[in-house]
Amino acid sequence: MQVAAILAIACGASDATQAQTVLKASHQFPGGKGDIRDEMVQMIARDVAAANVGLEIQVYPGSSLYKPTEQWNAVTRGLLDMTSFPLDYASGRHPIFSATLMPGLVGNFDRALRLNDSEFMADIKKVIEESGAIVIADAWLSGAFASKKGCITSPDTLKGQVIRAAGPAFEQMLAAAGASISSMPSSEIYSGMQTGVLDAANTSSASFVSYRLFEHAKCLTAPGENALWFMYEPVLISKKVFDGLTPEQQKAILAAGEKAEAYFNTEVRKGDQLMIDTYKKAGVEVVEMSSSDYDAWLELAKTSSYKNFAEKVPGGDKLIEKALAVE
Repeated sequence: MQVAAILAIACGASDATQAQTVLKASHQFPGGKGDIRDEMVQMIARDVAAANVGLEIQVYPGSSLYKPTEQWNAVTRGLLDMTSFPLDYASGRHPIFSATLMPGLVGNFDRALRLNDSEFMADIKKVIEESGAIVIADAWLSGAFASKKGCITSPDTLKGQVIRAAGPAFEQMLAAAGASISSMPSSEIYSGMQTGVLDAANTSSASFVSYRLFEHAKCLTAPGENALWFMYEPVLISKKVFDGLTPEQQKAILAAGEKAEAYFNTEVRKGDQLMIDTYKKAGVEVVEMSSSDYDAWLELAKTSSYKNFAEKVPGGDKLIEKALAVE
């Protein structure tokens, strides 16, 4: 009887282990450092576990599982289950994604929320899903500029500097202003500035804090009322993986994503002020672009980034019009 009982317990334990599905979530951002993108993924993992649907999400932050630019291919092929991903990183494969990091297209957080439910984003998400991924949480992050040489305000203040710009749309605009471009993920900006490869960078406010770029910056240009830089960085799940889950597990994933998105939309607005406070505390000068600075950049963008996008992306001009039509 004892042997039979032990075998029964062992079989039961084995069945329970087999019933637990484990998903792996990867992202490039520092883990446990307060980065809002890491917090979103960690929250989804906790809420899915609490739903008790036989599903566990293991989170691998800091590029510990995949390099930043490798995540798109991995998640769309079903090799990676979930990721928090700056969508423009995949614009080499899908040029339409450059629209999610287009200078001056978003402007502020309220407009970002309205864009989420627009025809513009419906077109973007259609390409995401057709490629093999599903958005479970929207996230738009504002961004800033920082330089080791001086404050970046109007286009002429960037001339001659080597800058990291996220994505081709910003690279085209900044090159038109006379800057030299060095492309790299945001996780490599710190070493780029430290070694002298970079004079300046633009990236999200969250990355400016979590990657401690204040240690090498002389001046920070905060988003302020004239936010030129906004980037779409959603939480994605592999469609192949999602389709293989039970209805209860799918429901738990979507509910957790919705909760994480609501958390993000509340907390992200605090991120710009946290960045400003952090940089001032570190002795870095903090400025904002004036409306005339912003307008000068937009004029430059229209003759570079916007023009190139309309010419090279089928229907690109119509897509930009859809975004601009959102009030």
